[in-house]
Amino acid sequence: MRLALPLLGALLVTSPLFAADFPDPLEMANGTKVAIKEDWTEKRKPELKELFQKHMYGRYPEVRSKISAKILYEDEKAFGGLGTLREVELSVGIKDCPPMYLLMAFPNERPKAGSPVFVGMNFSGNHTLTSDDKIRIPTAWMYDNGPGVKKNRATEEGRGKAAKVWPLEQIVKAGYGVITFYSGDVEPDMKDDREGMRPAVLPNPPGGLPPDFTSRVMLWAWGIHRAVDYVVTQPEFNAKRIAAVGHSRLGKTVLLATAFDDRIAVAFPHQAGCGGTAPSRHNDSKAEGVKRINTSFPNWFSGSFKNYNDDPSKLPFDQHSLLALCAPRPVLYSNATEDQWANPTGQFEMMKLATPVYKLLGVDGLGATEIPATGKLLDSRLGYWIRVGKHEMNAEDWKVFTTYADKWMK
Repeated sequence: MRLALPLLGALLVTSPLFAADFPDPLEMANGTKVAIKEDWTEKRKPELKELFQKHMYGRYPEVRSKISAKILYEDEKAFGGLGTLREVELSVGIKDCPPMYLLMAFPNERPKAGSPVFVGMNFSGNHTLTSDDKIRIPTAWMYDNGPGVKKNRATEEGRGKAAKVWPLEQIVKAGYGVITFYSGDVEPDMKDDREGMRPAVLPNPPGGLPPDFTSRVMLWAWGIHRAVDYVVTQPEFNAKRIAAVGHSRLGKTVLLATAFDDRIAVAFPHQAGCGGTAPSRHNDSKAEGVKRINTSFPNWFSGSFKNYNDDPSKLPFDQHSLLALCAPRPVLYSNATEDQWANPTGQFEMMKLATPVYKLLGVDGLGATEIPATGKLLDSRLGYWIRVGKHEMNAEDWKVFTTYADKWMK
């Protein structure tokens, strides 16, 4: 069975058309309809996870070991005494695997069960999120356009220059903890070279890489899960109140990480677009498409995904099915009016088409039939928000994140 795309009334009169239909997330590959929650949990959910690994993101790394952590720095009187700032070296217990460096902040006054906490990766290194000169400067490769980056390496000049992207004090004042780390600790976003954890976690198999070899987005998601391994052991944080947050390609990672790890209670994939929150099937010339993203960023997805460059309608799923794998947990899609490349209208349609899975599991999904007004938060279990502005994550976004989290995590 295929799901016809519902009309959005006047809202889409001047908007480009979407593909005519989408695969039904509640229909098994053999055509059987999923009618009870047990069949979703025991049959369809594992089937969809397998399909996403086979056709889009590659294999989830099965290698696991015992993590260990070493505190490198701690300031218990940060943010005017309101919170603690800490940096931790996290080892994942795999031979020859480099560590991750977690920057964390949390309120000094917090519930007995610990603070709810946001976990996610940053683009520019922990040192760019605070002016504290004790925070380590990464040594991994970085894009040259990052703050203070010279010859693809971070420098002291970048310290504190991206604080608005992860406004630590603002988050702590709202009553939340936050843990972030540079995505390049897991794997730098380079075109060809293998750096970071990949050589140790995923040695090249003999005979060359299979089409479903682990993509960069999948490996990043695995890295988020290792950070979650640490969170659940720390008394400062509530292990049942973990949110994952990320922007752009790291937002794609957040949705995938949430779909593959039920310990994540709420997801905030911000402006995640094609390959994340937006549909692969669309005819919107202003939005990124499958062929374009696979050409520009060939390592983000598996080799298998390239098979659908010219005809994404042949995919046995679309991104509403990835969202459905997060059910019944709350997810907020957030966008900006100037970022049509991320296909904010298509993202809203994905939430509509994932809602039947949420309802099968006994909860509400998307709480509206039309996109809410710009600047107005739709705080339903499948939530949506679009603001004036461009493709970035900032303090205004974080105010909305914590407001949404107040409803679903406190």
